[in-house]
Amino acid sequence: MRSASLFLVFLLVIYSETVCQKHVEQTQKVPTKPPDPPVSTTEAPTTPEAPTTPEAPAMDEFLGPAECLEKKFTRGSCFLVFCPPWQRCIEGQCSCKPPYLCPSVDVAPVCGRNNRKYRSYCQVMAASCLTEETAMSHFGENCGEENPTFKSSIDSLTGGVKVFLPNDKNPQDGQELMVCSETWNMAAANVVCKEHGNRLGAMTANSTIYTSPTNGGDSNTSLERCLKVRCQGYETSLAECEIQTFHRTGESSIATVTCHDPAEGNGCGFKCANDKCVSLSQTCDGVDHCGDRSDEMCCKQCRDGAFRCKTGVCLHPDALADGLIDCLDGEDESEKFAFKKEEPEPEFPHLRKLVSSKERYSPKEEMRAGRAHLESQLYCGIANSTTVDIDEVDVRERAARVKRVVGGVPAKPTQIQWQIALVDRGKIDCGGAYIGGCWVITAAHCVRPNPSSFSVKFSIWKKTRSQSTTDIVPVKDIRIHPRYNAATYENDIALVQLKKLPFMEECLEENPAISAVCVPWSNQLFQPNHTCSISGWGRTADGRGSKVLLWANVSLIDGGQSFYGPRFKPGMMCAGDLDGSVDSCHGDSGGPLVCEDDLGVSYLWGIVSWGDDCGKPGSPGIYTQTAHYFEWIRLHTGWSAVTKFNS
Repeated sequence: MRSASLFLVFLLVIYSETVCQKHVEQTQKVPTKPPDPPVSTTEAPTTPEAPTTPEAPAMDEFLGPAECLEKKFTRGSCFLVFCPPWQRCIEGQCSCKPPYLCPSVDVAPVCGRNNRKYRSYCQVMAASCLTEETAMSHFGENCGEENPTFKSSIDSLTGGVKVFLPNDKNPQDGQELMVCSETWNMAAANVVCKEHGNRLGAMTANSTIYTSPTNGGDSNTSLERCLKVRCQGYETSLAECEIQTFHRTGESSIATVTCHDPAEGNGCGFKCANDKCVSLSQTCDGVDHCGDRSDEMCCKQCRDGAFRCKTGVCLHPDALADGLIDCLDGEDESEKFAFKKEEPEPEFPHLRKLVSSKERYSPKEEMRAGRAHLESQLYCGIANSTTVDIDEVDVRERAARVKRVVGGVPAKPTQIQWQIALVDRGKIDCGGAYIGGCWVITAAHCVRPNPSSFSVKFSIWKKTRSQSTTDIVPVKDIRIHPRYNAATYENDIALVQLKKLPFMEECLEENPAISAVCVPWSNQLFQPNHTCSISGWGRTADGRGSKVLLWANVSLIDGGQSFYGPRFKPGMMCAGDLDGSVDSCHGDSGGPLVCEDDLGVSYLWGIVSWGDDCGKPGSPGIYTQTAHYFEWIRLHTGWSAVTKFNS
């Protein structure tokens, strides 16, 4: 039987450009020519891809690659972007949540178009999502039929956009105001056109010079002031956008819009996923011109100062350091963008009663609160730094150990807090990772459907001796992936469910030396060449098993098929170093390959599975890609133990 594990090294890993041709040799770990895989009527769970378009999409130096564009990704493609708090990621697509799942603490009430009072912005947006109709009117509590609701209008002659803002405290003080041109763009123009029944949104978002009237006019209508409106593009009404400040228009410009008319199309530089046409120059600039964001999802680089996430999504500069994570790895909220531009105070403070300038009444702040609520329910990916690591080995023993561990470095006693040891009838042959609650992930080839034979050791450093923080937990159930193939190591993943403590819902005593690692939902979260870490008690260069937990850095390697040919199956991934200096080896099977994002959150990116020899040049280690099995993991563990946001 093939036994895979972790071979650790001292050298920092540099990803080699040289690709060595794979010469497979029969080893203790895998046969040279494994039997042909059985015919399977069902493939391992993965994200379904959208149908490809028969025509190759147009590209330039910004747009691409073609294989990404063919998948027709949109703002709802949660393998590339986050879902808003009123949606969750299911099989790669954002799906509506029922409103009752929205947070109810520290939120502002909202009045609906139907004069119903909603508990929060998230709840009213969830209602809109489910019904596909605009539900929000304004922030407030006085929502009776006698109270007017939010309205927008487009002047038929000039295309100028007006907004009626109700006053929650005094309905008579509601006013109709022009929209300023300063923050007006196609994302907002699309929203107002969709609000007025145009499915494809706007064709142009422009401005015009406006001269305030000097005489007469409706006393409830003020055309001498305007509103700044910022929209993301997902909104169904301008009421759901960020309405921030007021300015006198005087001789200045106001926002105008021309809604989409297919009959007036002037060719198609880029065809959006919703079949709308925009020019190539409108792609990859951080502004949602399509209305479904498909023009910003597949970009080699970004235009006009927009910011490109590693997944190829372009963000508007306003999204940097705004308190909302947009890039999957959190790069847009990292310290390099720590500067935060303060919003100016409203020019007319007395108008705050119409639109509150307080952050807690803004949709963006409500989004932040919703995201924070989701994150607060999940404790994963951050090790407890307050744990004291007392090195129990004296200097002489440490020096001797490091000398015979080729390139490996011993972990501190409580450094890798999600690492577990899988005990099989008193013997440790495999590792695993704690993902929270009562769940551990390991390799399928490490276990059998016999829970009573296994236990799980937490916070173990020396393989043969417990330390003061070690906890040993019995196993309740073992769930091997139903399509695991022992001959080919396909779908080499298993969930280990722990037994609960007597008369309690928890399975572990509170222990500062034990932390859970996050489970990734997207295989795009980390890109090739990203440096990650591996850990375990596997054999070292002299063929002996390590006495203490070791760790090392490895690089993610693309193109596993070129190394292993048909033996490389969906759900597998490569990591290590092509010169063989870092690899997995005997004794580390099931152990964690962990990658850290830009915000310092750690994810279980892979599970040690198999490979050809240990540290063989041109033969990187093969790992089970955890994100490939997200839906299967979620199905068994529930939402609370899988990932941040998107849940």
